[in-house]
Amino acid sequence: MNEKDNTHDSREIPHSHLLQTLLPIIFIVIWILDSWILLLSVWLNEFVPSILRLILFITVLGLALIILFLSHKTLFEHNEPSDTLITSGILSRVRNPLYLGILLIYVAVLLLSISIISIILFIIILFVYNKMVNYEEKKLEKMFGNEYLEYKKKVPKWIPKLF
Repeated sequence: MNEKDNTHDSREIPHSHLLQTLLPIIFIVIWILDSWILLLSVWLNEFVPSILRLILFITVLGLALIILFLSHKTLFEHNEPSDTLITSGILSRVRNPLYLGILLIYVAVLLLSISIISIILFIIILFVYNKMVNYEEKKLEKMFGNEYLEYKKKVPKWIPKLF
């Protein structure tokens, strides 16, 4: 493993890849069990028409995929972690576009079938992702100092700046 790989690994919270693999699996299993088999907490579906839920699902999923595409285009233009702070592209609008795109996929699934149990699980997942981001941002502050602190002042953490 070369030195750049070690630098990249140290930017992420320990076991982040494991978390990002297990969380969607747990979420989908619970969502499927509640939404389609046990039907324990899906009573809100009665108040929101299926067609509206489908339209919202497609819209939010489309937005998530666009954000993920733009994130990959900006962040992974080169096959290795950058030694410079990237503030262009979608990163000029939101600091964590990859995580935002992933979280929006969760939201899209929740909109397809509104499961209260899955919403509670999503809130827990949201806290986990926020903790991962806080860890990574501390590392970036150490790496880039005032440059990153100024970037943080200008660019929101989660909700993209539209204008």
